[in-house]
Amino acid sequence: MQQKIVGFHAISESLKSIDRGVLYLCPAIERRNEQLETLARQKRGVTIRKVDKNEIERLSEGAPHKGALLIITTPDQRSESFSVSDFIRGLKEGEGALVLALDGITDVNNLGAILRSADQFSVDLVIIPQRRSAQLNQAVQRISSGAAQYVPTASAVNLVRELELLQKNGFWVYGAEMGGEALSNVKFPPRTVLVMGSEDKGLGQLTTRKCDQLVSIPTTGHIDSLNVSVATAILLYEFRRQQF
Repeated sequence: MQQKIVGFHAISESLKSIDRGVLYLCPAIERRNEQLETLARQKRGVTIRKVDKNEIERLSEGAPHKGALLIITTPDQRSESFSVSDFIRGLKEGEGALVLALDGITDVNNLGAILRSADQFSVDLVIIPQRRSAQLNQAVQRISSGAAQYVPTASAVNLVRELELLQKNGFWVYGAEMGGEALSNVKFPPRTVLVMGSEDKGLGQLTTRKCDQLVSIPTTGHIDSLNVSVATAILLYEFRRQQF
């Protein structure tokens, strides 16, 4: 599958980790892209092509490229062999892990921001449902500032079944939900799954029933909830804080 990456930071991070690709640059649009050219020249497998405005507009298909576009070839996410089962098999006996499961996160801006936080707090796996969910694409890659490529992900046909599988292997599942136990009163175990729902509907009913405990973030403002990406970052931070 061909992946198109735009955005200075997303391209910069991608160039650090890939071996092959094509970097398209339009010098007339953005001088800062010279830094990307310098990075690309350090990779033998990355081809640099200078193009005009019309060509980069055509290649980017309307994405906000700002004069730079990186095209790489990646496996189709749904055909990859990596799964929750593979992840569990890779864990050592007694080894802790932090899993983030997303339930109905359809906004690419939220998904990108969540993956950026997942990278910062070293999440071991992010589970993304195949249906009713935003998927990994160039917009998510750009919004995450390139962090998306560092976060292990698994595509789920049935999120509830994946949660059940994790529970059978020693994980406790915590769902973020208004009215849940205050975060300050929750002690996370070494093997933890945090489940985040959509801002408008929250967690699905089946997902909620599968959670071992619901947790909430106490607030004092006039609006009754936080943006889901912000709430995710707070919960991830608290898990890591407790592990220190």
